[in-house]
Amino acid sequence: MTHFARASGTPAPAADRVLVTGATGQDGSYLVDRLIDEGAEVHALVRPGDDATTDLTRRHPEIVLHTGDLADQHTAQTLVADSQPDEIYHLAGISSVALSWQQPVATAAVTGLATAALLQAAWQHAERTGGPVAFVQAASAEIFGAPAVSPQDETTPIAPVNPYGAAKAYAHHLVGVYRGRGLHASSAILYNHESPRRPDAFVTRKITRAVAAIALGATDELVLGNQESRRDWGWAPDYVDAMIRMARHRRAADFVIATGRAHSVRDFVMAAFVAAGIADWQRHVRTDPALYRPVDATELVGDATRARRELGWRPTVDFAELVARMVRADLDALGTSVG
Repeated sequence: MTHFARASGTPAPAADRVLVTGATGQDGSYLVDRLIDEGAEVHALVRPGDDATTDLTRRHPEIVLHTGDLADQHTAQTLVADSQPDEIYHLAGISSVALSWQQPVATAAVTGLATAALLQAAWQHAERTGGPVAFVQAASAEIFGAPAVSPQDETTPIAPVNPYGAAKAYAHHLVGVYRGRGLHASSAILYNHESPRRPDAFVTRKITRAVAAIALGATDELVLGNQESRRDWGWAPDYVDAMIRMARHRRAADFVIATGRAHSVRDFVMAAFVAAGIADWQRHVRTDPALYRPVDATELVGDATRARRELGWRPTVDFAELVARMVRADLDALGTSVG
C-alpha cells in the first residue's frame, strides 16, 4: 500500500492541521513557532501540570492543547482522531541519558512504547480517511551507541549503550515497520542540537549558565564530568527545519541530521568562556568523577549527506556562534536577575 506517499515533482504545501507531542520542549517550542507562523492549526499534547505550558500558550494563545498519557493506546487514538492531522511530529519522551539510567522502565514506556501507540493511531487514521498523514519521529544519535565507524550515517549498525538509546532504537525500528505498511513515516536521527531554550539539566546549558554566572561574579566554579566526550553539536532551529522538510518530502525515509563536525565537552567549555570574554578559564573548571555516566560513547559525529541531497537541508549556524548565542542569552537573563 503506497497511497500515503507524497506526490513527486512538487514540494508539499504547508499543513492545515498538525499534531505535536513534546511541544513544550526545546524542539517542540521552535516547531510550534514555525508551524503557527505558517498558518497551521496546531494541536499539542502536554503533560498535566507542565509549567512550560504557560509560556507556550502565552506565545501562542491559538494553540489547541490536549493532555493525557501517550503510552496509553486509547489516548493516542483519541488524540489523533480529535486533531485530524496532516502531519504528526513525535518529539515527546524522556530525553536525558542520565535520567534514563535512573528511570529505565519509565524511559522504555514513555520514549519507546508511546511511539508504538502513536504510530498505530496514525496508521489507522490514514487507513480510515484515505488522506496523506506524514509522521516524523525524533530519533537520536544515541541509537548508534559507541560506533566503530565515524562519521555515522543511516547504514551504521544500531547498538545503543544506555536505556535512552535503547528506547529510541525501538521507536526508530517501529517507524520502519509502519513505513512498510504504507505510512509516510520518517525517522530523524538527530545529533546533539542546542539553543537558549535547552533545559538546565543538559550539560551544554549547565555550561553556558555557569559561565555567564562566573562572568557576572555570581559564582566562581563550573563542575563537570567527562570533558573528553565528543559530540556533533548543531543549532536546534536548523534541526526543526529538517524535520519539517522530512514530513513534506515526497518519500519517507530515515535521515541523519548533523553538522559533520565533532567537538569535545572541553571545546564547548572553552568556546563559552571565550564568548563571555574570560581568557583564564581553566582555573574556573573542576572535574568530578561522580558526574561520569555509567557508559558514555566517546564520539558521535554524523554524515548528513542524504539530508543534503534529498531534502536540500544544511546547517546554518556554526559551533562557535551556537555557543556564543547561548552564552549571550544566559548573560542577559542572569544579568537581569542579578541586577
